Amino acid sequence: MSRAFVRESDFPASDEPPRRQAALPPGTTNYITAAGADRLRRDLADLRSVRGPAAPGRDPEARQAAQQLDRRIAELETSVRTMQVVSAPPQDRETVRFGATVTVRDAAGAEVAFRLVGVDEVDTDRGWISWLSPAARALLNARVGQKVAFARPGGHTEWKIVRVAYD
Repeated sequence: MSRAFVRESDFPASDEPPRRQAALPPGTTNYITAAGADRLRRDLADLRSVRGPAAPGRDPEARQAAQQLDRRIAELETSVRTMQVVSAPPQDRETVRFGATVTVRDAAGAEVAFRLVGVDEVDTDRGWISWLSPAARALLNARVGQKVAFARPGGHTEWKIVRVAYD
């Protein structure tokens, strides 16, 4: 019988938390900024201190909360274990590299800034994009004044690199 026609409550909940899919393609280096690495280490230490003894009992909500906490701790442990910190900015500060904040101008004259960061640091509200994203890949290795083509879901666009800065 297909599981589409049964209630989830008919099956006991697994005690093993599901594993997160890898955010990086196999064999890809897990680059991260120094500030991002510090934040991940702090987050991991904080969660480990919150975890405490594993005795949620039979309370399903407590067990689920403990599993979510364990899952997040495991994700952070993997990130910390595999991360490679990129701390020094490149000699050529006009070329877009990992860690750069890049300001681009579109054909309409609108400017937007992106910071190229590791997969564990992405924050789209702040304009921080993964160095593996299509937008970042279009920008990587480009120089100030250069135009780059970028295919978006809404169509093809071209950006002119106005500024490149490193923290």
